[in-house]
Amino acid sequence: MTSTRIALGLLVPAVMLVTARLLVPLLSELPPSLTGIRIYGVHFVLGLGLVISIAFRRGRVVLALLMLATAYLCYTLLLQKGLAGFQARTVFVALSVFLPFNFAVLSLIAERGTFNGYGAQRLAAIALEAAVTWWIVLANKTETTAWAYAPLYDIKLFAESPIPQMGLAIIALSLLIGLTVWYIKRSPLDLGLAAAGLAFGIGMNGIATPNLFPVFIMTAGLMLIVAMLQTTYGMAFRDELTRLPSRRALNESMMKLGRCYTIAMIDVDHFKNFNDNYGHDLGDQVLKIVARKIAKVGGGSKSYRYGGEEFTVLFPGKDINNAIPHLEELRAAIADYKMALRASDRPPRPNSANRTRGAFRAAKSVSVTISIGVAERTEKLATPDAVVKAADKALYRAKKMGRNQVRK
Repeated sequence: MTSTRIALGLLVPAVMLVTARLLVPLLSELPPSLTGIRIYGVHFVLGLGLVISIAFRRGRVVLALLMLATAYLCYTLLLQKGLAGFQARTVFVALSVFLPFNFAVLSLIAERGTFNGYGAQRLAAIALEAAVTWWIVLANKTETTAWAYAPLYDIKLFAESPIPQMGLAIIALSLLIGLTVWYIKRSPLDLGLAAAGLAFGIGMNGIATPNLFPVFIMTAGLMLIVAMLQTTYGMAFRDELTRLPSRRALNESMMKLGRCYTIAMIDVDHFKNFNDNYGHDLGDQVLKIVARKIAKVGGGSKSYRYGGEEFTVLFPGKDINNAIPHLEELRAAIADYKMALRASDRPPRPNSANRTRGAFRAAKSVSVTISIGVAERTEKLATPDAVVKAADKALYRAKKMGRNQVRK
């Protein structure tokens, strides 16, 4: 992930957090006709998020929103009155520990849907945490609450925060885990979970400030909604395997082309035989590698996965003579790339006790080639569809003439 994409990804939650903080003092100044926003805004956002997450079958978001709703319920019934009493202190520390811990776990586990055995197990784990908290309160386990509030280190920096150091540490760790998972997977939903956990932490830190906790709980819910919509958009317009824009995105881009452009159609040579010989897992790795190299084609191009082992590259504003050198460079880069294969005698799950030096060696390396057909818009080829068909015919000629070449 490039630094630009990281910055753009972080921009939306950063703006939402800053906006939330600026809105806190303004809520107290709302006219009587708008007080419903302050009272029911959180209910509306969390309810809307639950409806969308259930409709999209996002079980992790359903659980995250339920936990935020539980935290807001605790605030309304208990924490809004202050943290002086044992019951309020116990609930507060439980929320500051369990909720960010659960958000970190949600970042690490796979999406399994909502109404199934996986969802029931995860909900049961959260219910168990609530039961433990309630038991501590009912049994008057003051020593447990005192232990949770005990400082881990003598750091004056956190002395003013109502959150105990244990909670602060878990909130920070949860944010780190969430951002790491997002960086690896590049999923907006993982970033949404990390940002929602941070918003919750800010709200807990300002629990004594009027309106601050409800505003940041509402912001956390909005972050999850935005992340779900971004993820859904990505599923519709971005190919899951290669991470290139999909054919639907290609169709939209072709509608915006001007009067000068070139289109290249690319196909991986003998890909069916490659899959038959080496398996679909390695075939998928090949497609990912090819896609990464196609995404780096220069000349102001835009790359897409057309379907299967086919790809499309658009060159807006470029004629065919300007596009071909970039395509030739791509063809040579892929042909020269070597992929190491596992040795055929390598056990799939070796026993560490029986390992010997040199037991696992690469049997050989393989490479693939691509064929490319390219065409440009002319008076005769006046539409993008016509140019694509011409590039397809050129691709067929490239394959017929021996593959691993560019033809126009």
